Amino acid sequence: MYDVIILGSGPAGLSAAVYASRAGLSFAVIEKEYMGTGQIAYTEQVDNYLGYYGIDGFSLGEKFREHAEALGTEFIEGEVTELSRTDSIWKVVLSDGNIIESKTVIYALGASPKKLGIAGEEEFTGRGVSYCALCDGAFFEGKTVTVIGGGDTALGDALYLSKTAEKVYIVHRRNEFRANALLVKKAEETANIQFVLEAVPAEIIGDDSVTGIKLNQKGSEKNLSTNGVFVAVGSLPNTALLNGIADLDDRGYVIADESCITSAEGMFAAGDVRTKAVRQVITAAADGANAIVSALNFINE
Repeated sequence: MYDVIILGSGPAGLSAAVYASRAGLSFAVIEKEYMGTGQIAYTEQVDNYLGYYGIDGFSLGEKFREHAEALGTEFIEGEVTELSRTDSIWKVVLSDGNIIESKTVIYALGASPKKLGIAGEEEFTGRGVSYCALCDGAFFEGKTVTVIGGGDTALGDALYLSKTAEKVYIVHRRNEFRANALLVKKAEETANIQFVLEAVPAEIIGDDSVTGIKLNQKGSEKNLSTNGVFVAVGSLPNTALLNGIADLDDRGYVIADESCITSAEGMFAAGDVRTKAVRQVITAAADGANAIVSALNFINE
């Protein structure tokens, strides 16, 4: 039995691993994907993580993992299918039937891309609809693409795609962006990026692949010709496992403050899954440290 089981190998989980090692705890990290480093791996460039200006997300994730590995972190590959607590012991059940026991759990399973929920989205996923510009952008070299969203991810995706695509549309439902001003300024200054504001996607259309997207813009219907649609409208927390176990807010995030303490005794939420004002790599890493401190206090008490 472990002192701590860390679910997830993104920045929060790997930070927790570093602090668990330094605290002398017995622990392991359970990851769904072999050698995973979380959503950060799909970010083209990270400009706001202290000390690593301009690094790409994959490389930063690799540095996090190398740090955890250097401190002897044990990684277990598998998908968690069930969580339960009996007689003060947490049981983590994996899809292969393996059961792992621990005194505490750090829940750091992150979030998944939110979908638009419109006609054609599911039909053309993998045939012109994508949720990862870094993964699929190369397939649209010299073509026209459309990014849906108004946050940092959407603007960053548009800038990345503008390097190889002939034309990039940014479709946003509001007249102003949530993204930081620097990203917006860069997009405004990029010749092949065009803003389509106050527009709401209604349907993705095509034959064998995407040929366009229908929009509702200021009360009128508009058809935009495009070869690809990149969806960047936010994320949904991966908290389905916690229904009936820990308190969630109305959007599905685990209710926990900076101590990362949840309503479930011996469980601590870290990273994008918990209620917080800012979801960035640096806050995820901080959560990993705070979660281990709280877990250590819990074990000692």
